[in-house]
Amino acid sequence: MRRIAIAVSLIALCCTENVRGEIQTLYRGECFSEAEAAKKLEDFAAQFHTRDEWQARAEHIRHGILSGLKLARLPPPCPLKPIRHSLHKEDGYTVENVAFESLPGFWVTGNLYLPVEPKAPMPGVLCPHGHLADNRMVEQTQKRCAALARMGAAVFAYDMVGYGESTPVDHHHSETARLQTYNSMRVVDYLLSLGNVDETRLAVTGESGGGTQTFLLAAVDPRIDLSVPVVMVSAHFYGGCSCESGMPIHKNAERETNNVEIAASFAPKPQLVISDGADWTKNVPQVEFPYMQRVYRLFDAEGNVENAHLANEQHDYGPSKRAAMYRFVAKHFKLDLKEVQNSAGAIDESFAKVHPREELLAFPPAKPRPAYAVADGDEVIMLLDRRK
Repeated sequence: MRRIAIAVSLIALCCTENVRGEIQTLYRGECFSEAEAAKKLEDFAAQFHTRDEWQARAEHIRHGILSGLKLARLPPPCPLKPIRHSLHKEDGYTVENVAFESLPGFWVTGNLYLPVEPKAPMPGVLCPHGHLADNRMVEQTQKRCAALARMGAAVFAYDMVGYGESTPVDHHHSETARLQTYNSMRVVDYLLSLGNVDETRLAVTGESGGGTQTFLLAAVDPRIDLSVPVVMVSAHFYGGCSCESGMPIHKNAERETNNVEIAASFAPKPQLVISDGADWTKNVPQVEFPYMQRVYRLFDAEGNVENAHLANEQHDYGPSKRAAMYRFVAKHFKLDLKEVQNSAGAIDESFAKVHPREELLAFPPAKPRPAYAVADGDEVIMLLDRRK
């Protein structure tokens, strides 16, 4: 998979805006050279030396994300009103088509993967995705969800705002990042609502733009226990899409941070950073990962952070990256890795069935969206401003 941002914009777009009288800077794309970004990490590192100092900085980072996303005050949670249908029973797992309301009249659309014989309480795994049409339904997403379910987890793959079945908000809306992050919070609510998901074993993993969704949710939602951001943690690249860097989460008059620190704010919880040699994560073993190790070391938890670097691979969530994720999740959540291994111990996903798009739709022609659905994207965003 080649991310849309690679094709259309690797040019830095760093702009300053006056928002409600405050000067706020948007860091988009490659705002700094690799050397400048590495120097910034050195400057950030000089600002803390103890666990307490880092924790204060991490809290400042979390506050800045929530403030920048206009999520410091959340709307009252509406009933989820889940819709589930079209159960497919496969080899060791099941998959269903699901939609639920994250806001009144707005649906998060996705697919729920479960073990054939769920053993409660089981871990829950959120699977956001990157910038590829119908990405929740492509082979790499279906296989990773099927494998995690066969290993014993409840897994939910869900659409990016404006992708797949996620309507009516356009993906390039100025507040897409706000809605996407809130949707992820409600996915946690949905998984816990199933009644058999372990609230102490909740994970999130996604690639590219889904990697951004991964480390943002992990940073701001304390319910997340394990994080695997894939091909996205970079010191010099801030995300090339408005859904990642279209709101001021990195800098304002009081603070500055980057995606490495946002990911590091998850310490000391288990985190696997997956990187490759063909995109902005090519320097992770030498630049970004040592910074994260330093943070984890402050908690005596250096063993909880790992980097799987595929130097000869490209920007995707391919088999090698999925294999590294399976092993990491199995280790920390005590899942059954043998369910996805062959007799030689190698990861084998041949059991996974890749369904055609029409079989995975939450709202197929015969089961349309309810008539009271909000049809205007701006109105959906305005629902985030609701107060009790």
